[in-house]
Amino acid sequence: MIVGVPKEIKTREYRVGMVPAGARALTSAGHTVLIETNAGAGSGIPDSEYQRVGAQIIKSADEVWSRAEMIVKVKEPIAPEYERIQNGQIIYTYFHLAGVDPELTRTLVKKKAAAVAYETLQLDDGSLPLLKPMSEVAGKMAIQVGATCLEKAHGGKGILLSGVPGVRRGRVAVIGGGVVGTCAAKVAVGMGAEVTLLDVNLERLTYLDDVFLGRVATLNSDSETIARTVRESDLVIGAVLIPGGKAPKLVPEALLKEMEPGSVVVDVAVDQGGCIETCRPTTHDNPTYTVHGVVHYCVANMPGAVPQTSTYALTNTTRPYARKIAELGLVEAIKSDRALARALNTYDGKVTYEAVAKDLGYEHVPIHDALGARAAR
Repeated sequence: MIVGVPKEIKTREYRVGMVPAGARALTSAGHTVLIETNAGAGSGIPDSEYQRVGAQIIKSADEVWSRAEMIVKVKEPIAPEYERIQNGQIIYTYFHLAGVDPELTRTLVKKKAAAVAYETLQLDDGSLPLLKPMSEVAGKMAIQVGATCLEKAHGGKGILLSGVPGVRRGRVAVIGGGVVGTCAAKVAVGMGAEVTLLDVNLERLTYLDDVFLGRVATLNSDSETIARTVRESDLVIGAVLIPGGKAPKLVPEALLKEMEPGSVVVDVAVDQGGCIETCRPTTHDNPTYTVHGVVHYCVANMPGAVPQTSTYALTNTTRPYARKIAELGLVEAIKSDRALARALNTYDGKVTYEAVAKDLGYEHVPIHDALGARAAR
């Protein structure tokens, strides 16, 4: 198989979809790997490292896209890349289709591309192995950036999360007790903040209460509890996930008006539409805006700011599935791996992931039906 790795073009996205170890795994098995020149530079990987393991360095993104049977990326294609998508091409990356430009889904369907989404590759136990490493990074970063936004110079109320003797600590509310929320709580506790974590899963709350040894207040997530906790917090972290679907709006605009001026919200769920009603995607160039006196940090590719950590963490998990697709072909790989089958969001002009179809108004065609229709032709 010919596998292409273009340079990411989203604002300040420095990650790359494949590291030299991944390229070596493919080239040593007889596959061709095309790397756009300087694709790895932002992650500290020069072209020479890819050449050393047998990859070809390609000067233009157009050539990478036009020659590759499978594209391996980090972030979803954005508008300048839509025309580069080839008919029937496999694209293996984060998509978050329910939360991004609907035109991307229309393009994928029109071109009968196979969208293999990192964020919906799900094991039988419900875990999301390709989402987990970036969720860990984003969760930890959320407290880091939130603490900075709380500084007066950045529009915040001027609160130090750790406090000092004789002065109260900063109050942090984390909505969602999954990977993002747990990592955010770890860092917030480590910084000395007063932390409250909300989730709807009581078993998860019991587990987290044990893990944090009582240093985090764990509360059942309902509208009244969310309202009371958010109202009293200096920093609110949105960490809610519905695999493949839009995040529910758990913090309405009316509640934002009740927060103290200079409070901060960091909505890590922004790439799925956000769980804070006033959320809209921002970039690393312009990461914040203010609504009702509350500072909003809503960067949709937070881990892109720490690419050396993020790239290696991500590719450690994506590499085995990329090799499986290259070795077996997409259809056989899906038939042999239920987790990989769940990652397929579009195929042969059909939307094969139910949550995406529901949120975007497409007919849902189960993957095995889509594969059967293709085989029948």
